[in-house]
Amino acid sequence: MSTAPPQPNQQQQRHRRLRVRRVFDLFDNDGDGVITAGELSGALGRLGLALGAQADVLIAEYVAPGMPGLRFADFEALHAELAGGGEEDEEAEMREAFAVFDENGDGYISAAELQAVLARMGVPEAACMARVRDMIAAHDQDSDGRVDFHEFKAMMAAA
Repeated sequence: MSTAPPQPNQQQQRHRRLRVRRVFDLFDNDGDGVITAGELSGALGRLGLALGAQADVLIAEYVAPGMPGLRFADFEALHAELAGGGEEDEEAEMREAFAVFDENGDGYISAAELQAVLARMGVPEAACMARVRDMIAAHDQDSDGRVDFHEFKAMMAAA
């Protein structure tokens, strides 16, 4: 007898969709509501996940006919397929996201690491270290000046 994995509740689904939307907005450099192959390649490259020519192939599989790139619904479908689903997959996805920010692999996101990743992503707040420190402080539950994985998970759940 096989048991189906538990379905996420509405609040979890809403949080997941918000996270996907934030990533979409970061990748959509010109804010036109479409992620082109160039924007996808650039964003992934800035995160150290360069796809090169594979970006065109990946986008082509999910792009609606007549569109120059991924609309949010297309991006969401791509994300859902890549994520697979389930709590274990969500935990692994969260760890992967954390690892992007934890550049030195010490288990913490420092203000300098956050600033570096935000700068690569073209986020304007990266220009001001005080703003970056405020971002860290807002989620630093143990006041050590860094965000650990559990604080990162809590931050993402609250988003």
